[in-house]
Amino acid sequence: MSITITDPALIAQLREAGSAELTDPDGNVIGTFAVEGLGMLPPGVKSPFTDEERAEMRKERSGRPLKDILRDLEARG
Repeated sequence: MSITITDPALIAQLREAGSAELTDPDGNVIGTFAVEGLGMLPPGVKSPFTDEERAEMRKERSGRPLKDILRDLEARG
């Protein structure tokens, strides 16, 4: 679902905060907002891998091509 926010002050607050907990008028948490960012972890979550370890993992190319996986899934019916 997509919700469009038109209030410039609210947009500025959300951008400045980076992440925010959204609540209803009674204080019940509806969800969490995070400024869009590729590969960012949610607030409070720390990666178990160092930057160097992640760089090494990106270099390793293993696994199967997606087309092979899709073919096998289609064959299962």
